[in-house]
Amino acid sequence: MPIISNRINIVWLLLIAATLLSFESGFLGNGHIVRALILILAFVKVLFVGREFMELRDAPLPLLWGFQIWAILVCGALIILCW
Repeated sequence: MPIISNRINIVWLLLIAATLLSFESGFLGNGHIVRALILILAFVKVLFVGREFMELRDAPLPLLWGFQIWAILVCGALIILCW
């Protein structure tokens, strides 16, 4: 059975790729763009974990949208504070 046959395995591989990408982007410097990129990657991972591993994908729509809006607002606030 191939590893990519399961949705959870695909999300897990995407989380690993996002972690490696954010780790590698840390070597690009300490500019505002790099910090914003790392924060965006971190919150993309938060969204993946919330939707797939906390099973918010099947949750009622107000809960799902509340979680997604919260993640976007916090990410935006942190980017503004780091800028």
